[in-house]
Amino acid sequence: MTRFLKVVAAATAATLALAACGGNDDSSGTGTSGGNVSAADVDAALAKGGSLTVWAWDNTLKNVVSTFQNKYPNVKVELVNAGTGDKQYTALQNAIAAGSGVPDVAQIEYYALPQFALAMSIADVGGYGASGLQSTFTPGPWNAVTLGADKVYALPIDSGPMALFYNKEVFDKHGITVPATWAEYVEAARKLHKADPKVYITGDSGDAGFTTSMIWQAGGKPFQTSGTDVTINLADPGSAKFAQTWQPMITEKLVASIPPWSDEWFKALGDGTIASLPTGAWMPGNLVTGAAAASGKWRVAPMPQWEAGGKASAENGGSSLAVPEKSADKALAYAFLKYAAVDEGKDSRIKEGAFPATTADIAKPEFLNAEFKYFGGQKANEIFAQSAQNVVPGWSYLPFQVYANSIFNDTVGKSYVSATPLADGLKAWQDQSAKYGNEQGFTVK
Repeated sequence: MTRFLKVVAAATAATLALAACGGNDDSSGTGTSGGNVSAADVDAALAKGGSLTVWAWDNTLKNVVSTFQNKYPNVKVELVNAGTGDKQYTALQNAIAAGSGVPDVAQIEYYALPQFALAMSIADVGGYGASGLQSTFTPGPWNAVTLGADKVYALPIDSGPMALFYNKEVFDKHGITVPATWAEYVEAARKLHKADPKVYITGDSGDAGFTTSMIWQAGGKPFQTSGTDVTINLADPGSAKFAQTWQPMITEKLVASIPPWSDEWFKALGDGTIASLPTGAWMPGNLVTGAAAASGKWRVAPMPQWEAGGKASAENGGSSLAVPEKSADKALAYAFLKYAAVDEGKDSRIKEGAFPATTADIAKPEFLNAEFKYFGGQKANEIFAQSAQNVVPGWSYLPFQVYANSIFNDTVGKSYVSATPLADGLKAWQDQSAKYGNEQGFTVK
């Protein structure tokens, strides 16, 4: 077990003990987590000023910090890149365990949020005004930051409604019609790879985020939590649909086994070796910078459907800003959250390419009508915005999803490199995740 997981385990055990005692001593910061903190209190904290430390890897927050300080000159913000994703989570958990060096604000991806919330590492900001923001955000991101009936543990700063990115030049060259269903997608993969064995319809070497998003879109709900009772069923109908449909893609070697985000992966996207990607709406900027050679060749289409005529979508990726419980000034930290996620800071991030999690912004004509040079002038936001409205409701992650994702390659990943059926890989993932959950004090079935 890594240092990170040991800290999470200790935090989880402490959480369960506190829950049994029925209390949580919140002695740090201004205001009580989830307590009665008014907008006037937040305004007073801004007027008084102070210092904030923000841990985030998102580059669009640099300008947010600058404009926030210009608007509120009494506030000094230090933006720290403590690592991306798991690297930052490790640093954050270590700081929490040590009781020092904890930031006032931390960027946390949606899949990781329940684990931090359960460990009481981040504050419930519902009482700071966040509970009244439900209509501000699109359904997927809002569902991700709200845990329990009335608890809001973060504010969404971006979103990842899924779409199919595809290389139109490659598709046209080989007579591939944009697939409307996943069954058609598999057939297109066969046709394309037969026409040119060096070309693959997509790349997939085994990725937890992609797998859960596909199950989500298929209507699966494999992870359910009620208090400390957890159910894991990676053989539910949605999971089974994914396993049955995706198995031929692996068995027949129809997907490129190239690690995502590697130089080789971006090269394959640029030269047409990988001809499509089902992924989140945050992808355009990565294509522009990482696969510049293919500018003008790629397009965007709605996600293929599990049932003909459907419109279902899912989220893939996206992150939030949360206030750690040990923040020295929670009211001031929340003010920064709101500025970055709802107010002027949000506007500057959208201009820099972040896909909004706010309902008003994805409905604006100037947003919907924006033409993407990389996609041959296509108004891709129209597709992304529709996808955001069609995200299947009811999805939830495990309260120990960070751990579960860390063992994905050792379980489901084996199905990509051996004769282990994908369904068996999912079962192994389920069993090992359940074992871990039970060891941490959950009741997992």
